[in-house]
Amino acid sequence: MKILVTDGHGVEHEVEATDGWTVMEMIRDAGLPIKAECGGSCVCATCHVLVDPDWFDKLPEKGEEEVDMLDLALEVFDNSRLSCQIEFEPSLDGLKVTLAPDAIM
Repeated sequence: MKILVTDGHGVEHEVEATDGWTVMEMIRDAGLPIKAECGGSCVCATCHVLVDPDWFDKLPEKGEEEVDMLDLALEVFDNSRLSCQIEFEPSLDGLKVTLAPDAIM
């Protein structure tokens, strides 16, 4: 299983996916330059990603905490999500996300 992550230079990386892990954990453990300052506690917006439009509706809806934290992000779009709030499951195999500019180290 995998997710596809586009970095700040437009390069797409294939990242091994693990069932039950968050997208943020997988991006961080793959060594990609994501800030993720709070470590996945949903108390910042530094793991902000843009979800490919083909995948956005396949994700669970944003919770209230996530919506509040996204208000802290610099540029929020309709497809903005916090990667710490997306838990991977097999149905998300091939998920495509792009690191948002405010989440890149």
